[in-house]
Amino acid sequence: MPLTTNNPAEVPVQEQLDAYNAHDVARFVACYTEDVQVFRLPGTEPAMVGRAAMAVHYSKHRFNIPTLHAELVNRMVMGNKVIDHERIHGVREAPYEAAAIYEVRGGLIATVWFLNPE
Repeated sequence: MPLTTNNPAEVPVQEQLDAYNAHDVARFVACYTEDVQVFRLPGTEPAMVGRAAMAVHYSKHRFNIPTLHAELVNRMVMGNKVIDHERIHGVREAPYEAAAIYEVRGGLIATVWFLNPE
């Protein structure tokens, strides 16, 4: 998918989305800092910390699902933050919508906040 802006913060976010849809864990985690922090809102403590933890989680719980696919519904870019509205297919019986806020530093995603409707 082409980038929606000329903002460099969008580059690693789009690359990780493409890698997610290709189920390519190495390419996916390469878009994140070594010490990335992942939050699941409304939680205030990280649900995951580090590229290695992400690789394990996504290998075991996402990329092993053949029908897994994230559809980008909308994207907003504000400075070093990229906010994606996605429709996730394959994890549940029916697709569900989620939002992700990515904070980019030094060309890599340093922090992610996920928000699910439930």
